[in-house]
Amino acid sequence: MKRALKELRPYMGYVVLSLIFALFSVIATLFVPIYIGEAVDCIVDKNQVDFNQLYFILKKMALMIVVGAIGQYLMGRCNNFICYGFTKDIRRQAFAKTLKLPLKKIDGASQGDYVSRIITDADALSDGLLLGFNQFFTGILTILGTIVFMMRINVGIALVVVALTPLSFFFAKFVASKTKTYFKAQAISRGDLTEHIREGITQMDLLKSFNYVDENAEEFIRQNDILNDNAFKATFYSSVTNPGTRFINSLIYAGVIVAGSFIALNGGITIGALTTFLGYAREYSKPFNEVTGVVTEMQNAVVCAKRLFDLIDSEEVVDDGTSEIKNPGHIEFKDVFFSYTKENPLIEHLNLEVLPGQRVAIVGPTGAGKTTFINLLMRFYETDQGGIFVDGVNIKDVSRGHLRSNFGMVLQETWLKEDTILNNLKMANPNATMDEIIEATKAAHAHSFIKKMPKGYDTLLQGEGDNLSQGQKQLLCIARLMLAHPPMLILDEATSSIDTRTEMKIQSAFGKIMEGRTTFIVAHRLSTILDADIILYMENGKVLEQGSHKELLKKQGRYAALYNSQFA
Repeated sequence: MKRALKELRPYMGYVVLSLIFALFSVIATLFVPIYIGEAVDCIVDKNQVDFNQLYFILKKMALMIVVGAIGQYLMGRCNNFICYGFTKDIRRQAFAKTLKLPLKKIDGASQGDYVSRIITDADALSDGLLLGFNQFFTGILTILGTIVFMMRINVGIALVVVALTPLSFFFAKFVASKTKTYFKAQAISRGDLTEHIREGITQMDLLKSFNYVDENAEEFIRQNDILNDNAFKATFYSSVTNPGTRFINSLIYAGVIVAGSFIALNGGITIGALTTFLGYAREYSKPFNEVTGVVTEMQNAVVCAKRLFDLIDSEEVVDDGTSEIKNPGHIEFKDVFFSYTKENPLIEHLNLEVLPGQRVAIVGPTGAGKTTFINLLMRFYETDQGGIFVDGVNIKDVSRGHLRSNFGMVLQETWLKEDTILNNLKMANPNATMDEIIEATKAAHAHSFIKKMPKGYDTLLQGEGDNLSQGQKQLLCIARLMLAHPPMLILDEATSSIDTRTEMKIQSAFGKIMEGRTTFIVAHRLSTILDADIILYMENGKVLEQGSHKELLKKQGRYAALYNSQFA
């Protein structure tokens, strides 16, 4: 919470305003019991009522009620602005951090948990802060104010009230210690359930194709039951606090009534003063009830704040490279080592030189390290040892943005955002003209199906392009690459979802765009890489064979065996 308060510094002006309005509201509220007591004393007996004085007192009381209500309203407006503005800032920081996290951290975590932190945990933190601001300020001011006013009426009774009322606080503290554990478990299980739901919705076709819907539903029920159990316990303990403290304070209030009545009967105070005192005793105990409610709610806010700040404080990718690649194309891998985990080494002693304009094909069985090769080249992951050099410059000395601007990628897994087709294409080149865009889509054989869409290039893509076929999505990604005109290319199964006839046309278009550009091609269908300058056959992270198609066939090694398995 100290960290949360530090983040509130931009809103300190509104915090001060909120305190001022809270002060006005509390002072006005504390004058009301005085006027009630004075009004009671105006009624001495039947037919002995000072109506003129009573009328004057009631007017003052009405004024204080209005002032208190206005102060409460303005305080609420300030608090809403503070809390929701703060939540917006925290959510922005958390999302910005996810864009700067190492890919290794993103790949090794639950995506649903990140979503839960940024959305649900931020809302819970906001609710806790809002409750705290709305009730904590007024609660503390009310407690201090009522002590002063009660001391003025009768010191003895005031000391009894002051001494006994905090008993409810000890009760609240005991319950709060229980709730924190369950609120933490609730937040974690909520993240797990969010991830399960995300997986189920995005992979629904896969679940149905394997008849795994019932099993997926059973797993949902299991995780939902865990969340329900944790949420029930957290809510139960937090709900016990308020009625428990109210019961304790009601007993104290009843004791004050009895004691005050005896004092009034003996002439120690007037009936009006006793009425005023009871009003203050009620006002004094009320903040304890509210503050204890705030304490339990804050337990949830604290847990959510910790999860958010853990994300915000995560170590991000440091991009301090200042060197520039002036003539991209010449690439060298010098004694490169890499592993995802220290226990399982993957790439060892990888050495490779690619001359400008050469086409390098990477083949091998699943898990051979083909995609890892690309990840290292793009600095999605860092090498453990050795270096990768582009134009003689170690890529670690180059900013990631500058490095990646020299590459164009088309992956097997397509990615399109929920926007128009035109804006998806313009991601590659925001300044592209419509003629350039149409030229690129025609080269990628995407123009014809785009024109058949309801609004052509202005058609809004649903989700990640759910209103397109997989092949159409891949054609758009290829068109996006062609629009970028990068000096180097990476094609990772770029035509895997395209029919054979269209693939032949795309390969022809690729042939033109690859002219003079260093290109890396990851392929399972060897027919697409027969004219590559260099073919790397990889297994278990190692380049076992290297050469042209004809050279590797002559060796009659592993590549030849893979080729013959497809074309024998």
